[in-house]
This record gives sequence, structure tokens and C-alpha cells, in this order.
Amino acid sequence: MTNDILYSFRRCPYAIRVRWALLICELKVEIREIDLKNKPFDFLIKSKTKTVPILIKENSEVIEESLEIMIWALSESKKKNIKNIYFPNNKKVDIIEIINENDNEFKYHLDRFKYSTRYQDSNEEFHFNKAIKFIKRWNALLTENKYFFGDHPTIADWSVWPFVRQFKIACESQKITNYLELPIKNWLDSFENNRKFKSLMYKYELWEPNSRKNYFPYN
Repeated sequence: MTNDILYSFRRCPYAIRVRWALLICELKVEIREIDLKNKPFDFLIKSKTKTVPILIKENSEVIEESLEIMIWALSESKKKNIKNIYFPNNKKVDIIEIINENDNEFKYHLDRFKYSTRYQDSNEEFHFNKAIKFIKRWNALLTENKYFFGDHPTIADWSVWPFVRQFKIACESQKITNYLELPIKNWLDSFENNRKFKSLMYKYELWEPNSRKNYFPYN
């Protein structure tokens, strides 16, 4: 039996948001958990970007961008009207704007705050202050709604919360307090406390070419 295959890394926020989309869309894939410091040859020959996540479809087509994989999941789901719910036409421009803001600007400062020793001449405090500006901007959106665009999440929420979670983890490890105000804290809690979170973060064994197949979500 041929399956769609997802190469993933458990803690990668891009991989987390793809796995979340698969969960919500109720799609099952073969999952291949890899070590990013020791990438398997099979992965390297399939991936142009050499990073996760990548999806290998049943027809061997490769999708490498996490956003594209999420949109693919919405299109493949058998749940009624799901694409219009999570990626509504009247909000597409705003949704993509928030995702781009997260992926290009917030992540830049988040990485240099969380992993300051990896970047030459990185000023940890400077990047924290830059990152917190995005947190405050998103927090302002959440004072009006439960999610970015209303009482129901969209793929903008799916795309951003794993990175806000990373920001929270970095702040906690550095003993920083009061980094999240209540609206965005409650928003993040709605994902971390969701009953699907355990399946989302299930720890799979590292994939090897001759290892047995693992499937996501884990049964």
C-alpha cells in the first residue's frame, strides 16, 4: 500500500503546524522522524531545501513548503466545507500577511533571542524586544476575538502558535516573566491544552530505510 509520506522533526515549529493541519483535517500519513544533524540519504535526495517538513505524495510529487502542505491537507480532507472554514476567501490576504510576518520577521528575531550563541554578535535583549513587539501586535488582535479573525481559528492561528510556543519556552528558560498577556496566553493555551496535542507531539523513533512504517496520527 502506498501512502503519502511526511518527513518531520518533532520540535520543529514548521513541522508542528503541518502535523496540526493533518490532525484537524483527519488525514493519515506515513511519518518519518529524522535527525536534522544526521539527515538520511533518502531524505536528502528528495528535498531541495534539505529541511523539514516535506511531503511526498502517493504520486511521488514533493511539497516542501509547510504552508503549501497545510493548504494541500485542507484540499484533501473529507470534512465538509473545511477549506472555507480555515482559509476563508474573504480573509486570505490578511491570513497570508500574518503568516509572512511570523515566518520572515518574528522568526528572525525569535531565533536570535532563543539561540543567541549561534549567531555572531547577536544581541539577545535587542532581539527579545523586537520579538515582543509582534507578540503585542497579535495580542491586540486577540483582545477583540478568541482567534486572530474571530471565534474560530484559521491557518493563520495554526501557523503562528508553534512559534509563540517557542518564544514562551525561551522566556521560561531565561527566567523572563510576564512575557505573554492574557489574551495571547489563553490563545496559546487553547492549542497546548487541546486533546489533540498529545498526538501532535508523540515521540516517534527515528526513521531508517529498513525500519517499520510509522503513521501519524499515532493510534
